Amino acid sequence: MRSDILIAIMVTLRQLRYFEALARMKHFGMAASACAVTQPALSMQIKELERELGVELVERRGNSVALTHVGQEIAGRAESILNQVRELSDCARQHQGILAGPLRLGIIPSIAPYLLPVILTEAGRHYPSLDLQIRETQTGALVDELIRGDLDAVLLALPVQQPQLEAMELFDDRFLIAVQSQSARDWEACDLRTRIGQERLLLLEEGHCLRDQALQYCHIANMQARKALGAASLTTIMQMVAAGHGITLLPELCAEAEVDRQRVALIAFPEDPPMRTIGLAWRRTSSRKSDFAALGHLIQNMRQSEAA
Repeated sequence: MRSDILIAIMVTLRQLRYFEALARMKHFGMAASACAVTQPALSMQIKELERELGVELVERRGNSVALTHVGQEIAGRAESILNQVRELSDCARQHQGILAGPLRLGIIPSIAPYLLPVILTEAGRHYPSLDLQIRETQTGALVDELIRGDLDAVLLALPVQQPQLEAMELFDDRFLIAVQSQSARDWEACDLRTRIGQERLLLLEEGHCLRDQALQYCHIANMQARKALGAASLTTIMQMVAAGHGITLLPELCAEAEVDRQRVALIAFPEDPPMRTIGLAWRRTSSRKSDFAALGHLIQNMRQSEAA
């Protein structure tokens, strides 16, 4: 190809990062906030990217935008390029040693308050150069951010179905039935599954995997349970149980912190208890798998020490 017909394209990673955020959020102000820049600065970089590529990437509608057809294709390629750059950085970081430098870890709310303090303590003791950066929110958002490259790994309840991810099983967390202490005797010598279906089941709000796991076990069919409280936290649910407004299935991991033993009784399933499997997930393409394995083993050792 003749050199005089070559077109030099000077696309920067900053432009790609700004465009990826805009394509994801469809809003200039929100994208600018996510990138920690002013809206005019982000808009200017998007226009510069369009000039460099010679195509229109977005249809501007005030603050909101819609991607053009070519903009949609460029957005996918930009995300792929940014992920590869992150993996390049991760590859270089591996030479600093295991669990060194920043690691962006997502944790779901039904795990974070109960494991995170011990994880931070043990990680600081065994890996003092590790900088754990924590993000706590619901499973769906964490998985999306992990695939996108905004997180390095996620601590969650398995399985994960996305083919881009792989996971390491860490430990099983069995469920207990939490009831008001005054009604504990009524649960003796009864079929627990049948009894649960007759009670008002208190659950977390939609979007929490813990809600889905409880419903899956109970096969809820009665309207009383379906209309049950959808709470934002286990603390709210446990206060409702203590006041006699229903029951819940509580992961054993959460019991020590959430249960007032004078007001709430915990009933164990006599055999084949329902449980969730806690695991650590990451992108298959990540070059930090030795870091994730080390973090997973650290958590497993913590759990074994607590059980001993």
